[in-house]
Amino acid sequence: MSMIERRRRAVPGLNTASLPDLIFTVLFFFMIVTHMRTETVKVEYHAPQGTELSRLDKKSSVVHVYIGKPLGGQKAGQAATCVQVGDKIVSIADLPDCIREERRRMSPDEARQMVVSIRADKDAPMGVVTEVKQALRRANALRVSYSAEEANLKNK
Repeated sequence: MSMIERRRRAVPGLNTASLPDLIFTVLFFFMIVTHMRTETVKVEYHAPQGTELSRLDKKSSVVHVYIGKPLGGQKAGQAATCVQVGDKIVSIADLPDCIREERRRMSPDEARQMVVSIRADKDAPMGVVTEVKQALRRANALRVSYSAEEANLKNK
């Protein structure tokens, strides 16, 4: 019998020529779909909890109003509870003007569908929330929603 000579075949190297294309494609995808926060929250905000919650549909026509204690503690001449619209802390008297300014920045369709989302701290005084609602009425912002977190209810 003849001896069969076995040749050892070398495993070919991994072709990495398309790897940079793949990496840049994934990077580009994440850059497009990632939502960057446009506002910096300057008030201490702990959402109340609820059981019957629903999400807002269109995010572009939502104006967030934060109500809570100022971050970094209370400074001299600053109220115990602050109201924030966008990136600035405003007084309740200036709130209608800020809402009107936010409405002017939107397209006409978005301005008609504008919803004001009140994100009040769970320990915020209800009097301040009521004053904010009255200021929103003066600004003719009548579509208001309240933000909350889903309550974790365990079987008791």
